[in-house]
Amino acid sequence: MIQFEAVRKEFGNHVAVKGASFTVDKPQMIGIIGRSGAGKSTLLRMINRLTPATSGRILVNGRDILALKGKEKRRWQRDCAMIFQQFNLVPRLDVLTNVMLGRLNDHGTVTSCLKLFTKEERMQALLKLERLGIAETALKRAEHLSGGQQQRVAIARALMQSPEMLLADEPIASLDPMNAQVVMDALKAINTEDKLTVICNLHTLDTARKYCDRVIGMLHGEIVFDGRPDSLTTDVAREIYGADDSFSEATTSTALNVGATSAVA
Repeated sequence: MIQFEAVRKEFGNHVAVKGASFTVDKPQMIGIIGRSGAGKSTLLRMINRLTPATSGRILVNGRDILALKGKEKRRWQRDCAMIFQQFNLVPRLDVLTNVMLGRLNDHGTVTSCLKLFTKEERMQALLKLERLGIAETALKRAEHLSGGQQQRVAIARALMQSPEMLLADEPIASLDPMNAQVVMDALKAINTEDKLTVICNLHTLDTARKYCDRVIGMLHGEIVFDGRPDSLTTDVAREIYGADDSFSEATTSTALNVGATSAVA
């Protein structure tokens, strides 16, 4: 069980997340939507402890992960894997090594850079790549892969951590529609087959409706919607994206489909 209790994040005078509270009591595919600057990325980065919270608690099976330090914090970051819009691979390393870097917390930087991985770990990495349909790329340098392939490598690396939860920050924002579908299919399969909660920041409403069991809408750092995708009416979408009454339905639809990537979001 995951419980968010009045989680708040301030950057100076700017409040990026305002008292976020919700509960995840079973493995779900959750989409977080909202315009740029809504607080989406900040919320995910607090879960993974890449950004400290100003106040509040995030309880995972009763343990406040915001209070973890040192080894316990690093262990949580291993258990809460995260993939990013820009993939964060090491371009000059081969794909197999990039995937095995998911074991970085177990080996340390020196061992990983020297590629001192076990035969079992290499086999596990190959199986992860096979699962994602890119085993043939194992010995290629990551920089030679397409964007869609690189994102699947990043997912394979995350799976090497044997995580309890998977976070994805705008995982398809830089991909073409075909590769976006492949990546979202992979994340949905992880949710259903591995029984993991997957939380994705998404920039299109259609994607959230198609893949997610639950959608959380954010506006100006606040959660303004939390429910099933089929409850996302046009009026609700207007509220999430901050459209005023003069915004036509057609314009709203266009805005939702285009969406917006975020820096602070």
